Amino acid sequence: MEAIGILYGDLSPTVVNCSISGKIRQGDYVKIKHQEVGWVLAKVDSIEAKTNLSIEKSYQVMEGNSVDIQQSISSRLVVIGYRDERNLMQFPRTPFMAGTPVYPAEDDFIASVLNLGKNRRGRAYIGLVYGHSIPFTIDINSMVQKHISVLAKTGGGKSYLTGVIVEELMKNDVTVVILDPHGEYAAMGNKASPSREMTRFGVEPRSYKDKIIVFSADGGDVPLRFTLSQINVKELISIMNLSDSRTYVVPLRKAVDAVRLSMPEYSFDDIITELKKQDDSSLSQALEKELKYLKSLKILDKRGLRIDEIVKNGKVSIIEMKGLPPDVQELVVQRLVYSLFESRKKEKIPPLLMVVEEAHNFAPQQGKAFSSKIMRTVASEGRKFGFGLLVVSQRPAKIDKNVLSQCGTQIILKVTNPNDLKAIGNSVEGLTTTSLDEIQRLPIGVALAASPELPIPLFVEVRPRETDDGGKNVRVVR
Repeated sequence: MEAIGILYGDLSPTVVNCSISGKIRQGDYVKIKHQEVGWVLAKVDSIEAKTNLSIEKSYQVMEGNSVDIQQSISSRLVVIGYRDERNLMQFPRTPFMAGTPVYPAEDDFIASVLNLGKNRRGRAYIGLVYGHSIPFTIDINSMVQKHISVLAKTGGGKSYLTGVIVEELMKNDVTVVILDPHGEYAAMGNKASPSREMTRFGVEPRSYKDKIIVFSADGGDVPLRFTLSQINVKELISIMNLSDSRTYVVPLRKAVDAVRLSMPEYSFDDIITELKKQDDSSLSQALEKELKYLKSLKILDKRGLRIDEIVKNGKVSIIEMKGLPPDVQELVVQRLVYSLFESRKKEKIPPLLMVVEEAHNFAPQQGKAFSSKIMRTVASEGRKFGFGLLVVSQRPAKIDKNVLSQCGTQIILKVTNPNDLKAIGNSVEGLTTTSLDEIQRLPIGVALAASPELPIPLFVEVRPRETDDGGKNVRVVR
């Protein structure tokens, strides 16, 4: 094997300098033979060229004159480590020797040090290590027990990647609930079109129609309904479009209390009838108008779904909220997540992973949402009860830090907003400044994966979806 460089300058057990003579790029993996422990894996963290070309000489070049240009290329290597006889990750305890050659790392050596074997049992196959043919997988138990986040800018492919993860969960018969504000995930019942990329990644088109149940207010496999009698007056008022909501609390409470005395379960029509009996003022008329609007959403009814009707062992339940106003979506999420969590604590439903799309809306860092409190509770306590979170967002800086910080595994696609990058830098361990800069320039389909089971964050090329992508961009001009 031909060396691509030589160690020089000040050296430590964890960071070294290397002069480059062969073909190497930023982000590549290399191996160095340490004088005590043998072969050690390292990564090219940064690379630069130093030249003797001054600005004055550059003008001579522009004028067509011959100029002797001397150039040297050097790189900074971050040492990842090696596996000892117990297969534990270790660092060398003494510095490397100056003059030691550096070689490109083979796929087998990278996979062995990073513990990226091809065995997919109990693991989710996400894609390939970027620039290599090494499968990258995530332990499914770790996802449920320690939570996971998928972060990217708008159009960065976060829903596509989340679909890849859900496909792997379905293969392993994991119970999943997806909170889907935009109606993107029902398409997973359809096969994707075959492509050459599928062959390269070793996947085939597949439908998971038998694994998916879609709950929707305006259709789907099952109508999405919640029991109106379980919604208190304050919650009802808060989702109404009223100028001064406080003045409407008393008449609405009187009407609801009167209805409850005569029937344990009731509909909007029952409340409206009682309102008309009590008062025909402008307040009652305004309330009647809003109650009729809420009725038209078809989300609250005399009898709602039971939790055991929504959660089915080994199935994916998609809670489709497309078309519902944001405040109503928040109420739906609050009610559903609370019921799921309480049911899971009592072991009335199986262990599950809940996917929360647009998580910054349901667990915001600033302001309040109906669902904020229960989302924080699940993030901090869910792992004890087998209730995992998969948090998906285009605005990491706007997600409640108490929720984001609980995600043990983070997969990050292209992000460019400075506030979001700062939030990522604060929440991902082992992320170097160079890697953080690279996140801004990631091509579509490449992600940075960080996990407690990885010694360093890895760049991963996401595999193609086996199913149809419901989050494709709509073309305006054809």
